[in-house]
Amino acid sequence: MERDVCICATARTSFGAFNGKLSSLSAVQLGGEAIKAAIARAGLQGQEHAVDEVFFGNVLSSNLGQAPATQAALNGGLPNSVPCTTVNKVCSSGMKAVMLADLSIRTGLNEIVVAGGMESMSNAPYYAPKVRSGLRIGDAQLVDGMIKDGLWDPYLNVHMGQCGELCASRYGISREQQDDHAIESHARARMAMAQGWTAREITPIRVGDAVVDSDEGPAKFNLEKLRRLRPAFQNEGTVTAGNASPLTDGAAALVLCSRQAAQERGLPIQAVIRSQADANQAPEWFTTTPALAAPKAVARAGLEMGDIDVWEINEAFSVVDLACSQLTQLDRSKVNMHGGSVALGHPIGASGARLLVTLINVLQVHRGKYGCASICNGGGGASSMVIEICGTSQPARL
Repeated sequence: MERDVCICATARTSFGAFNGKLSSLSAVQLGGEAIKAAIARAGLQGQEHAVDEVFFGNVLSSNLGQAPATQAALNGGLPNSVPCTTVNKVCSSGMKAVMLADLSIRTGLNEIVVAGGMESMSNAPYYAPKVRSGLRIGDAQLVDGMIKDGLWDPYLNVHMGQCGELCASRYGISREQQDDHAIESHARARMAMAQGWTAREITPIRVGDAVVDSDEGPAKFNLEKLRRLRPAFQNEGTVTAGNASPLTDGAAALVLCSRQAAQERGLPIQAVIRSQADANQAPEWFTTTPALAAPKAVARAGLEMGDIDVWEINEAFSVVDLACSQLTQLDRSKVNMHGGSVALGHPIGASGARLLVTLINVLQVHRGKYGCASICNGGGGASSMVIEICGTSQPARL
């Protein structure tokens, strides 16, 4: 018999700029911080043995060592007895981890599961191909592991930003529209930070003598330079560093449980997962796949698109959000209400989980009921989830 799956608690680190304030921490250290905070907010401190399993997203796993999810779980205070699985669905990794956790509880395999994602793009290594087999004559080449495994379309052999240009061309989305979108994303992010809303999501982290407790991206935004930036991927293109998500470090975690387990242990219930869905199309059109996955998830929840109060669509590029909103005819005032990844950043293994953390927060702040999060990923895919907020729940603070 299918069971209700509840989200008991969420937490995320602040999102650090590339080579910024969090760059001294590895992905598994960041993941551990998010897990530790989510466990505490769920009221499971001292009861870590109650966690049945961990699913955690990570894309740039090279040089992290074996089993990154296990490392993060141990860093987060979970015991050795908890099975852990690392999930790589490129940018959808963090959300897919939550989807797997949802299924494991829904089918009765587990009662309490921790899920989320982590990434340190600053610490992604360079590769030295052919060194193992021996370099005999001439120069050697280093390959940027971050671009190779995280940002490169191997099907067309182009940077994923080129796919953003394809999208802009097909749907007639101009450079000006994308820049305007970036400006709006940053304005919303700054507003949410000023109101203290974003702080509800974040667990502060001590790095050396400093405490890092806010996202770096919005503070680095330069409105004057935005319009003057050169296209990043085509000479006459529209996608720039300013209307694309910045390279970022960060992690996010959620504690999921069955309704029965929540009631028996007296755990908070912030939201109930109503559905999930994946979609796929040709790899170069990953940019619009959220427009396929989101309606699929909404329909599986037994809802209409108009029933959704808040939308979170990952802003891999401004053009992704603009195109998907256009294709699904969304009310833009309900999409990424506290700013999106163009402003906050996109640590690729973590962003899918961050969308869900933010979605719950936005629904609570603005007293919504239903929310949908959707994120595209390389290979032509996208993942989407629908949640229903529990009106009596309040996010716990450490």
